[in-house]
Amino acid sequence: MRSDTLAPVAARRRPAWRDGRALALAGLALLVAHALLVPVLVPVDLDHVEYATGATAPSFAHPFGTDLAGRDLFVRSAHGLRISLLAALAGALGAVVLGTLAGAACGLLGGRVDHWGTRVLDGVNAVPHLLLGIVVASVLRGSLVTIVLVVAATHWTQTARLVRAELLALGTQDSHRAAISLGLTRRQLLRHHAGPRLTAQLAVSLGLLLPHAVWHESTLTFLGLGLPPHEPSLGVLLDLGQQALLSGAWWTLAAPAGLLVAVTVCLAGCLAGREEDHRA
Repeated sequence: MRSDTLAPVAARRRPAWRDGRALALAGLALLVAHALLVPVLVPVDLDHVEYATGATAPSFAHPFGTDLAGRDLFVRSAHGLRISLLAALAGALGAVVLGTLAGAACGLLGGRVDHWGTRVLDGVNAVPHLLLGIVVASVLRGSLVTIVLVVAATHWTQTARLVRAELLALGTQDSHRAAISLGLTRRQLLRHHAGPRLTAQLAVSLGLLLPHAVWHESTLTFLGLGLPPHEPSLGVLLDLGQQALLSGAWWTLAAPAGLLVAVTVCLAGCLAGREEDHRA
């Protein structure tokens, strides 16, 4: 009787999680559409300034207002969001690929490779990611490629640990030992046995890295170590908005900050809904 009473409650809760994930997916799709379509539908010169219309509050003509130089923040925020998402996606993909290779090497080869590989993982994790990113970005010249390299170099350890743990757990299973006794090579074992198990987890790992990568790029650029000022990423817009805040133009900071928070919340909502479905 107790299971009968709990079943309707579980049935009522699942649509709530699905609705939450649908709302997050809709918000993420809207943000991606803003980043992709606005620069195409409203082609403007990002370097063109009109000081006569500078520091204009949000209105129908300028939904996000204008900055101190009279540039429309609705269009500039779309360009900034596109650049930040591109840098974050490329950096997260690089981190997943690098982590997968490192974790596969430790999990499959074992022995000294696994021993020294885990020491390297511990050493990289001991250094704060932002501090390591600041050091790397200070050595390299600020550009989109630099941001991608920094994100990949500072976020690959999580994926490496995940892949290594999965491969070590797989090595203790009877099916894996039977495959080895049949003469399967490491490449075949990785492709047919470990590959299907790792695919879904690597997709989740990529999704978890995306918000970190977006904030990483924005923070480095805000500190002056990322993209140059003529490329209006979210970090550049945050830096300019912080400078304009002293003149009372609060919208110059609210627009990029709101987009940054919205991207993070939508990505987290999509991943939370997916995790809940797996648990159910």
